[in-house]
Amino acid sequence: MDYAALFAALPTPYLVMTPDLVICGANDAYLASVGRTREELLGQPVFEAFPPTPDAMDPSGVSRIQLSFERARDTGKPDTMPVQKYDIPDPATGGLIERYWSLISVPVLDEQGRTTLILQRAEDITEYVKERERGDDARRSGEQWQRKVQEVEADLFARGQELQEAEQARVRADRRLGSLAEVALQLTSAQTVEQLTDVIFERGLVALGADGGAVAVREGPVLQLAITDSLGEQAHRQFAELPLDGPLPASVVAATGERYLTGDLEPASATPEMLEVYEVTGCRAWASLPLRTDAGVLGSLSVGWVEKRTFSPEELEVLDALAAQCAQGLERIQVRQAERRAAAAAQRMSETLQRSLLTDPPQPEGLAIAVRYRPAAQEAQVGGDWYDAFFTSDGVPAVAIGDVAGHDRDAAAVMGQVRNLLRGIAYTLGEPPAKVLSALDRALRDLAVASLATAVFARLLPCADGTRLLRWSNAGHPPPLVLEPDGTVHVLRTEADLLLGLDAGTARVDHDHVLAAGATLLLYTDGLVERREASIDEGVDRLAEVVAELSGAGLDELCDLLLDRLGEQGDDDIALLAVRVL
Repeated sequence: MDYAALFAALPTPYLVMTPDLVICGANDAYLASVGRTREELLGQPVFEAFPPTPDAMDPSGVSRIQLSFERARDTGKPDTMPVQKYDIPDPATGGLIERYWSLISVPVLDEQGRTTLILQRAEDITEYVKERERGDDARRSGEQWQRKVQEVEADLFARGQELQEAEQARVRADRRLGSLAEVALQLTSAQTVEQLTDVIFERGLVALGADGGAVAVREGPVLQLAITDSLGEQAHRQFAELPLDGPLPASVVAATGERYLTGDLEPASATPEMLEVYEVTGCRAWASLPLRTDAGVLGSLSVGWVEKRTFSPEELEVLDALAAQCAQGLERIQVRQAERRAAAAAQRMSETLQRSLLTDPPQPEGLAIAVRYRPAAQEAQVGGDWYDAFFTSDGVPAVAIGDVAGHDRDAAAVMGQVRNLLRGIAYTLGEPPAKVLSALDRALRDLAVASLATAVFARLLPCADGTRLLRWSNAGHPPPLVLEPDGTVHVLRTEADLLLGLDAGTARVDHDHVLAAGATLLLYTDGLVERREASIDEGVDRLAEVVAELSGAGLDELCDLLLDRLGEQGDDDIALLAVRVL
């Protein structure tokens, strides 16, 4: 067929342009409608050959027809316009001729889908518009005019249908985008993969008008798939787990990061695996998209439709956006799960460390000792607070309590060093507490244990009358408390010596207090008395008041009640050691 002759003979006007809107062809009907020759137009930019008048501009000052050309060129789809007033130059007078047009711009695509030419159908409907305005009944009654009216009105009706369909498509796209925004909002609150897939299935796939789908998550060499119930029980049994290197699109997309689309699973061209998918699910159109983040491809999102379909650029944008939102939600959930696993591992390690360091105390003859430890948070089962009770080499019971700066595993590790050093030095030296703490300070310096710590170390020396001589030294720690048998409480406030780790050469002082039979010594860390709204001294005074109120309690009951009454008010670890003279 001679297409050049056919084009030239068409009674409808057509103009042909390159993608950069330069005129490269026009049929005879077009040349007649604009009153120009082919030589005058070929090679001219279309808007130099036909400069736009103000009536042809949109509110931003751009020609509406130019925008139509560009939409057709850029989207690869025809663009239909409503009736346009576009005056053209009059070569005879140099002025303008008023014209009204029914226009459609059509892209001409190559095999790769790229626009190579733009074809404009330009039907001159000026006479129809003017006659409608004048209401010329006589002319309107003529057969020729009636035929022209029918042609133009039929063309305008078809054009109106196209515009209506385009508007409906835009409304559907807006609704999809609105639904997608709701999906994005709900995904931010998903805490598990199950909750994420529920949002994707219940909201995301509904927005796409899909009949089913699956979210595939990479777990090593396999994919774990969550599948909509709509695809049937057999799909759950058969496709719940797939190899990452498998042939199905969910696997291929997760492995390669490339999108997969099929609008119609035709037996002649579909792979055996995809034909099996069709037989199991009943979906003949599929889109599989990678769940991609900065960390890589986490899996894939597959969406299926029972009816065959053509994927528009707008629909592909919505699919890509849904996959991106799903990927971001999945990454956030996986990061949280990894953090929880790490926290659980740290908790287990902390609990092991706690059991190894905060051991049960001995029970010397004539004394009862109770200990308690409460962490500041569930995730940190041990920190820098510690207690200890043991016998020194001369057989004297000794007790200690301390607090290493920090609230993490590093503080717990240093705490273990300080505690064990103190125990070893005190056992070996058998000296008064001040000399023991001085030796500990030097050991911390010489062994490069870089940390600050507070501590109280005390020896409970037996006396002939059944009492105990409490001899202690305080390295910057809250003062001990003594509950006397008659219920009075003494706060053993002294001028505290420097913290451990500041100056190994500092002088340290011993202090004495006699513990009568029935008296209770209480050592504690600052978590029991420190409050944001009060000073340490005020907290110690409050502790003394509560101890006095609980004076009739047994030793273990006293410790438990103190933690219940005061332990919940702070945000620090608490170590507690109580000794009662029997």
